[in-house]
Amino acid sequence: MLKFSANLSLLFNEVPLLERFKVARQQGFQAVEVQFPYILPAESLRACLDEQQLKLVLFNVDADDLLDGGEGLACVPEKQEHFRQAVTQAVAYAKVLKPEFINVLPGRCFNESRRQAYLKTFKDNLSFAVEAFAPLGIKTVFEAINDQDMPGFMINHGQQMLDILDELRLPSLFMQYDIYHMQKMGGDVTGFMSQYADRIGHIQFADCPGRGQPGTGDIDFKKVFSVIKQSSYSGWVGAEYKPVGSSSESLGWFNPVL
Repeated sequence: MLKFSANLSLLFNEVPLLERFKVARQQGFQAVEVQFPYILPAESLRACLDEQQLKLVLFNVDADDLLDGGEGLACVPEKQEHFRQAVTQAVAYAKVLKPEFINVLPGRCFNESRRQAYLKTFKDNLSFAVEAFAPLGIKTVFEAINDQDMPGFMINHGQQMLDILDELRLPSLFMQYDIYHMQKMGGDVTGFMSQYADRIGHIQFADCPGRGQPGTGDIDFKKVFSVIKQSSYSGWVGAEYKPVGSSSESLGWFNPVL
């Protein structure tokens, strides 16, 4: 049976973040994820998780100005010290929230002549993050994002993620595979997940092209979920979409196991 987690940064945003944990539990979710938890004290988030008996699957290392159109943090050579401070912050939150995974967003490079320097910085920073999180029993993931929604993003394809995994060879480093982004890049989503399931730490999904819930776009989610279920992947599948209509009305795809 597939295990679904609700991304509380996008779902149930009709109410404040701390109230979304209760709504997620009422809707049948047993696990949640949060993109950037740092706007609230870790202890407040822990209290919500405990009260609702929810597991936190994943959160991200801070990405600086990435969501505001900037280059972000993890790949920029001049921001390496800032990145290490962000990892220290993530470690402090992880000790309280105890996620299974922490995601490192590669970021963007707007100057193509510096791409190799940015890529080297990202790989160095990724290794630093792995060394910080592994002693806590937490796996590190990183993801590819499509170059239409985020022009200049460093990693756009599954093969690029595989190349980095092969180069770094770190046992607690995995891919975060986002079905929406990879579908938008034109990849063979189901084929890739079947072939490389053992190298994927976390899966997220939204329909494409609009990034809404299943049924609002072109992806055959009956097939997608069947492929994941039949593969060797045993992790969580994160609902990270922008609901068309209310969040509760967007859950027609979801069959909770209570």
